[in-house]
Amino acid sequence: MSRPRRILLTGFMGAGKTTIGRELACLLDCIFVDLDDLITAREGRTPQALIDEEGEPAFREIETHALAEVLRENSARVVALGGGAWALESNRALVKEHACFTVWLDAPFELCWRRIESEAGKHPQRSRPLARNEWLARKLYDARRASYRLADARIAVGDDEAACKLAGRIAGALEKDEKETEGT
Repeated sequence: MSRPRRILLTGFMGAGKTTIGRELACLLDCIFVDLDDLITAREGRTPQALIDEEGEPAFREIETHALAEVLRENSARVVALGGGAWALESNRALVKEHACFTVWLDAPFELCWRRIESEAGKHPQRSRPLARNEWLARKLYDARRASYRLADARIAVGDDEAACKLAGRIAGALEKDEKETEGT
């Protein structure tokens, strides 16, 4: 079965995009790219630092350029988007142009918040400027859900599910989508 050239994972911060993306790339034997890590390598600053120092609009422009670059490359890959990348119509249009298969990792807010807090405790340099407290994070989570719903597939993420199991569910959704596409 031929795979789409790109599988993009979207969802709120803490949903597991990076962890599940790595598992999925291993399962599909393809290259994994975390867009936030790519931006950090290219810019010499984390997305958090870019947002703090230059503002969110400047960061979103950098993010869109990085996404466009990843999509122009020919190698098969799984891409973990930043939590806000999918919220921009221009990014969704770019993804559509490249016929990517998009997956929303739908994790409950409480799970995302626990992971955000845990990460901040372990790695203070990776704080989340757009989610400095639970109230702001919840507001952002609720606002982004409408755009996440526009993904090709929704995978519910639970507290006790292993990343490898979730990767298998994504691979199954991908296979189902390809069969439906072939049948039309």
